[in-house]
Parts: sequence; C-alpha cells; structure tokens
Amino acid sequence: MPQKLYFTPGPSQVFYTVPFHLQNALKRDICSISHRSKTFMSLFRETRELISELLNLPGHYEVFFTGSATEIWERILQNLVSQSSHHFVNGSFSNRFYDFAQELKMSPSRSEGKAGFEFIDWSVPPEAELISVTMNETSTGYAFDHARLENLRTGNEDALISADVVSVAPSVAIDFKLVDTAYFSVQKCFGLPAGLGIWIVNDRAIDKANRKIANGESTGSYHSLKSLKKYGDKNQTPETPNVLSIYLLNHVIKDMLKRGIKTIRNETIYKSTLLYDLFEEIPILNPYIKTKENQSKTVCVSEIRSDQDRLLEHLNERGIIIGKGYGPYKDTQIRIANFPTHSKEQIEMLVDTIREFHS
Repeated sequence: MPQKLYFTPGPSQVFYTVPFHLQNALKRDICSISHRSKTFMSLFRETRELISELLNLPGHYEVFFTGSATEIWERILQNLVSQSSHHFVNGSFSNRFYDFAQELKMSPSRSEGKAGFEFIDWSVPPEAELISVTMNETSTGYAFDHARLENLRTGNEDALISADVVSVAPSVAIDFKLVDTAYFSVQKCFGLPAGLGIWIVNDRAIDKANRKIANGESTGSYHSLKSLKKYGDKNQTPETPNVLSIYLLNHVIKDMLKRGIKTIRNETIYKSTLLYDLFEEIPILNPYIKTKENQSKTVCVSEIRSDQDRLLEHLNERGIIIGKGYGPYKDTQIRIANFPTHSKEQIEMLVDTIREFHS
C-alpha cells in the first residue's frame, strides 16, 4: 500500500529525514543510553544549542524538555503565577490554557474579540502577573499580529509574557526578546512523533519562580523550574526523558539549518499564498480568518459550504489526508497544515487535486 501524505495540523506528515535518523538512532542504541550518561549530556547540550540557534534566542534564555506543550501550560501557571493571569483567547487551545488557570484556583481574566478573533480591547488588568498570547491558534488558523505583541510588551513591562508557538515555530520569525517564556511541541512544524514539549524561559521567569519558592508557594515537583534548571545546568533532566525524540529533534534541526531558515520561511509564505488563493477561488470554500495579517501561514483554515465528506474522500482516494475543522467547526471547515516537511510541489499537487474535485 502506498504511503499517504498528511496535511493534518498535528500530528502531521513526518519530516522527510526522520526515517533515516530513526534507523541511525536504533543502530547507535540511542533508546538504551542512560539519561545520566556522558552521551546523553552531550546530546542534551547540543540540542538546546541548536534550538537556540534555529530560533535566534537571546543569550539569557534557557531551554528545557517536558512531555508536551499541554504540560507546559500547567508548569507556567504553577511557576510563574501566584494569583492572576490574563489570556488573549482566539480559539480552543488558548481558551484551554485559560481553563487550566481556573482549574488551578487562580483568578484569570481573558480578552476575546468579535467572533473570538478580532480583539477590540487590548487592555490588561494591572494585577495580571502573566499575559498569555497564542501566536498561531491551531484550532482556528488565527495568527497573532507581531506588532500587537510589541505593544503588549511596551505597555506591560512588569508582567511576564507567555507565547504559545506550538504550530508556528520555526516557520515564522518571532522576536523572542518580547516574551519571557514560550513553548512548543514537536509533532507540528518539526514533523516528529508526539511526546516532547520544549519550554523556553528567560531570567525574569526563573526569578519569578524563585520568588514564589521564597514566599513559601508551591511551584510543582519534578518539572518545577527549580528542578529543571538544577538538572539542566548539568545537561540532564530530572526524570528519564524521551531520549529518542530529543535525538530526532537534534538531527531535524540540523537538517533545517542546512536547508536554511530563511528558505523555509520564504517557502512557507509561498505555499500559504497558494492555499489562500485557492480558498478565494473555489466557490464552496472561503477563508475562515478574514483579516489577511491574521491568517495563519502554517495552519490554513477554510469554511466549506458543502461536500466536505466528498472532498475528503476524493483526497483520500489519491493518498492525501487533510484536517477537518476543530470542535464545533468539525463539519463546516477544513484545516490544511503547511509545515516545513510539506514541499512546494506537494502543496501545488494538493491545490490541483482540490481544483480537480471542483471542476
């Protein structure tokens, strides 16, 4: 049976070099090495350095490994918030982070614009210790305007800013100097199997966690910032981590750097333009996010007025899998991933196949 091509928003198509790196990992017994060994410590150190290089992180930012981006929501709240956080909600995932704060008995506030997308009020309550933004909302295809991020930083110097970059890093440039903590998981733009979260924090975030501890507040247990930094300073993790995923991430980043991050980002723009042009062209389709500067370049979302099942079947028969809408939009939208593993030729083929369905 021929392999299918996945344009799903995550898990998505595996990065095209992963099979090769997986074979090498098995040959080198990577899955059997101790997380206290020199081999692992070297892998840990190099992978953190590669992440910093790929994302152009400032020097006072550190990188830690967790089980998922979802876990990091809880770790951020436990370590960086004592009473209140403020959340800019533009879809289901940003709303879920807000829910986490409520479930942890904090006093979160939220901003949600017209139809959940176009924010009207950009004010942040003065008591908010942390401001959460989702740079690319996977559920809706809403991209947070980078200029707004700059304004939030300028207008709220005392608050920490948290950025969800789950389905956007490294495909779109982000100025990490504007945020104090950011996070992503590897099953989207990095094209890896799920099971690894990357948590980026700066010295301001670490200082806040230390102040909570000094005040007698809990910051969690094995994945508290204190614990992650204690072991991270030794190029280790508190627990036995997903060593295989760290190894694969290491080598995929090397492949991306060799290919060139500028090339990856330029191709992302080109491919997303093809998809949005298609959404405008086909009568049964219509871009869900209307404001162009807020249209995601990595998860392109369209309303579909009719024939969703027939379109999905048409694509599936040709070995192509795309995503349905998320949550309440499951049957009225389609979501198409545009990640680095998806080549220009593959996106062009997808566009042609959808045109073929409509003709």
